[in-house]
Amino acid sequence: MRRVLFLCSRNRLRSPTAEQVFGAWPNLEVDSAGLADDAATPLSAEQLDWADLVVVMEAVHRRRLQSRYRARLKHKQVVCLDIPDRYDFMQPELIELLLRKAGPLLR
Repeated sequence: MRRVLFLCSRNRLRSPTAEQVFGAWPNLEVDSAGLADDAATPLSAEQLDWADLVVVMEAVHRRRLQSRYRARLKHKQVVCLDIPDRYDFMQPELIELLLRKAGPLLR
């Protein structure tokens, strides 16, 4: 079972959509969090320790993640999808982007 953690800024739109979309995929366990202080679910060290793969939505998320948790990321794969913050939760265009960009990584 592969454990995938999806991250965005506030864990309200993009990463919860990714968690919802990929949550039913076989051989995957998924979770999501946000990197902002006011995130719906702020990222915890335990979530990072749990994850095999960390998927961020933007390059700024990768930089923020690395600056805060560099030591915990030593043996983790971190992938950036380059999906901007302009979609609503479960918006069809966002789901299509997630399937196209993250789907091949998770098969």
